[in-house]
Order: sequence, then structure tokens, then C-alpha cells
Amino acid sequence: MNENPIKIDDILEFKKPHPCGGKSWKVKRVGVDFKLECTTCGRLIMIPRVEVMKRIKNK
Repeated sequence: MNENPIKIDDILEFKKPHPCGGKSWKVKRVGVDFKLECTTCGRLIMIPRVEVMKRIKNK
């Protein structure tokens, strides 16, 4: 199924940076939607799983 599952408190790195300049996000909630917190500025976002899988660079 999914060889690299994402769990709560994992740090994800996106391909493009957040407007604050940070590229890393901490996982706060997992499900159909992910709740992510920017490790640079602390902004919380809700983003669909499909979008996270497209944007992720590495775990």
C-alpha cells in the first residue's frame, strides 16, 4: 500500500518554501486532510493528503 507512512510529529520538507522562507513542516494531524505547522513561523494549515504527497520533497 504505502511504503512510507507519515505519522504525527514527523517533519516533512516541501519542494517550495512557505512565504516566511521555511520549507519544513511538522505533522499535527493525519487523515484525509493533514494539519501541518510551519517550523519557522508556527503557521498552521490544513491541506488534503493528495496535495501533501505532490508537494513533499522528503521525510
